[in-house]
Amino acid sequence: MDLTARHPRTGELLSTVKFMVQTLAAAGELQRDLQRELTYDGLRAAEAKGDKGGRRPAIPAEKTDAVRTAYLDGQSIASLARVHDVSRGAIRTAVADLLPEHTAVDQGAPAPELLVVLDMPGKVADFLRAADLEPAERATLDQGVTVRRGQGYTLRVSAVPAVHRALLAHCRPLDGTQGAPVIPAQRKARREYENRVNTLWAPTAGL
Repeated sequence: MDLTARHPRTGELLSTVKFMVQTLAAAGELQRDLQRELTYDGLRAAEAKGDKGGRRPAIPAEKTDAVRTAYLDGQSIASLARVHDVSRGAIRTAVADLLPEHTAVDQGAPAPELLVVLDMPGKVADFLRAADLEPAERATLDQGVTVRRGQGYTLRVSAVPAVHRALLAHCRPLDGTQGAPVIPAQRKARREYENRVNTLWAPTAGL
């Protein structure tokens, strides 16, 4: 069927063409909703099996105790990184609460950050659900509240500022800055989300 066919007298699209376009649009929306539901089902099934999602730690859980014990015995972070063939950052993560700077922070610990509610465009939320997130970031998305807006939706997310900024950083590929194909609607949604994040903390940016 020619989806550009118009009535010879009025110049309007034919009724059959309008019907076909509306049907195709409805089918596309149905497919998107089904994909989202299947993604949610897969995440719930993974969680039921004990898979928390996110990036796997460089040091397996069964080796963490050995790393921490060796560090307490005086072995340096650099030597532990060589022994376990991982980065120094991975070792620092495993012994984070044992580091001197962690103790200093604990002594004068500031008040914990408060949760901030922010509406995330649905296209951004869909992209992030398929991204490689940390457990805290994944949990934040899963706990978000869907708010329907016309044919789309926004995800009302409650999180500390650091998590909001981390989620914004994860969706940077939508802007085409990392060689990913650019979809205008996704890029627009990402920039809208970025504006919301930046505006939210603008008064404290210079502090």
